[in-house]
Amino acid sequence: MARRRRSKPRVIKPDPVFKNRMVAKLINVAMRDGKKSVAEKQVYLAFEIIKEKEGDPISIFSKALENIKPSMEVRPRRVGGAAYQVPMPVRGVRKESLALRWLVAGARARPNRDYRTFAEKLAAEIMDAAAGEGFAVKKRQDVERMAEANRAFAHFRW
Repeated sequence: MARRRRSKPRVIKPDPVFKNRMVAKLINVAMRDGKKSVAEKQVYLAFEIIKEKEGDPISIFSKALENIKPSMEVRPRRVGGAAYQVPMPVRGVRKESLALRWLVAGARARPNRDYRTFAEKLAAEIMDAAAGEGFAVKKRQDVERMAEANRAFAHFRW
């Protein structure tokens, strides 16, 4: 069933420290149980760790996001009783949200024995992503590989 009208995207204000919208979105994605101040603390701590180890955290974060954003993905499409995985280009806003989701998921998936806090895990995941490795980059490669493998069904695009 189709929507009645297009959904309006929420306007997200830039974060108070770096004045950056993507950092504000990262905080929102990292937040659990509505505890924004806790998420903010952890994200800013992660950025402090990045600053100590590599330099400018914002440039490293944006480089990491560029390495994570997918260009193609597969979407299921039912044709005559069969569901085909049809490759489609990813829209701009969805690219960003997928990248942030994968980044946080990758940080959460890191083992506790190697890191003490979520901030350390997030910092490590961001630095890995900026270097072109880590969970989030692997996830992007898997998604794009799946789209490439299903190129034969591209003619089912709607």
